Amino acid sequence: MEMWITSLAVVVVTALSMIWHLKRGEHAERRAAPRPPRRCPRCAADVPERVSTCPACGVPLQAYELVLAPVAVAGPEPTGALHAMVRADVCVGCGACVSACPVPGAIRLDGKLAVVDKGLCQGHGECVKACPVNGILLTAGAAVQRVEAPDLDVHFQSNVPGLYIVGELGGRGLIKNAVNEGRIAVEHVAATLGGSPADDPRMLDVIVVGSGPAGLSAGLEALRSGLRYLVLEQGDLSDTIFRYPRHKLLLAEPVRMPMYGDLWVADASKEALLAVWRAIIERTALEVRTGYRVAAIVPCDGGFEVEAGDEVFRTRRVVLAMGRRGNPRRLEVPGEALPKVFYDIIEMEAFAGGRVLVVGGGDSAVESAVGLANQAATTVTLSYRGDAFSRIKDRNRAKLEAERVRGRIQVLLRSQVREIRPECVVLEVEGRPHQLPNDHVIVRIGGEPPSAFLQQLGVRIVTKEVALTQASSDEVREEVARA
Repeated sequence: MEMWITSLAVVVVTALSMIWHLKRGEHAERRAAPRPPRRCPRCAADVPERVSTCPACGVPLQAYELVLAPVAVAGPEPTGALHAMVRADVCVGCGACVSACPVPGAIRLDGKLAVVDKGLCQGHGECVKACPVNGILLTAGAAVQRVEAPDLDVHFQSNVPGLYIVGELGGRGLIKNAVNEGRIAVEHVAATLGGSPADDPRMLDVIVVGSGPAGLSAGLEALRSGLRYLVLEQGDLSDTIFRYPRHKLLLAEPVRMPMYGDLWVADASKEALLAVWRAIIERTALEVRTGYRVAAIVPCDGGFEVEAGDEVFRTRRVVLAMGRRGNPRRLEVPGEALPKVFYDIIEMEAFAGGRVLVVGGGDSAVESAVGLANQAATTVTLSYRGDAFSRIKDRNRAKLEAERVRGRIQVLLRSQVREIRPECVVLEVEGRPHQLPNDHVIVRIGGEPPSAFLQQLGVRIVTKEVALTQASSDEVREEVARA
């Protein structure tokens, strides 16, 4: 009996030993096996690890981060310990969350973006309550950034054949990405047209709508490719720059513009970027028609009819390079074109120490005022023409009242801006003139978002999930600092 038990034990031990060695061999083979090469989304060429640009077609792979991101799907709520997550596309770097968090170091400002240390975060949610722009949430799942964007292919063509969407309207507003996307889209236009001229000599090959970074790049690529093109801009060329929500613009590395060469803007003002824009257009003789607001785009005979200004243009392809923020409503007062006027904010710390006037009576205006009040030595005034803030969320009402009681926000009801001057703003307050010393004006009185326009065209809008690993979070911070 003992011998039988001993023999059985030997067999079991031997079997377990063999299984362990086999498993170990499998793991070793798995570790030794090379990773499958990355493929360029555009030309399918192999791209070595740690290389950011396709060696075959020269396309930067970062341009496809959002296009290739999975569409968000409904599913069961993740379980586990709650932690805060910052939405990088919403965060304005005001620092209100840092002050509110009861755990030192759990959330901090890293450049122009709030960053959560998941090892320290205890899920209190105080940062969520304090954030003036609803840019923080509590989650138990993976860190992902949800972005609403048009459903595009790797050539930035939408589900409407021949209609391309690039730049900020496509979900990413960084200058570097916008320039690359405009070029990639028009390269595909040129390739698909194959050099064959249109039957109608009045038919254009491509119309580019918008003259910002994406539109300028798309137009220059159309010029370089010998296409019959036109760039339409609804305002003046300067409008595309002065509507930028950033106080300073920075490209930490050069971006190649078609027909021009390297574009490198180092910690420049919007005026400096405008000067570069004008120099590019003058040097290349790019045809940009300003004052042409596109009212309608209608598919017609394999192409499109574009109604803009008082004219109707026919084109085989359309590239939309408009801003994602749409057309902000303007005050229509003298001095509104001064560079001190902004229609949105991306980095609040750039206004620290300044005298800021926020105009508007909705949630966006109140959120901007509360965030600016959190900046060191900043004087904030909120001007609204109504008798009371009747359209804002309760949480925003409470935050505004708390900052007003602390003396950090001055509220001027029944007031309207009459003139903006370099050193002050002239208001009418309850029927009386009032001069307010001022450095910056933030206008948040609504606008016409482009989403309705896209839906009229039949463009499909989806919610993408962009994973934010530690590496990609670092990239986001780097991009935010550069843009």
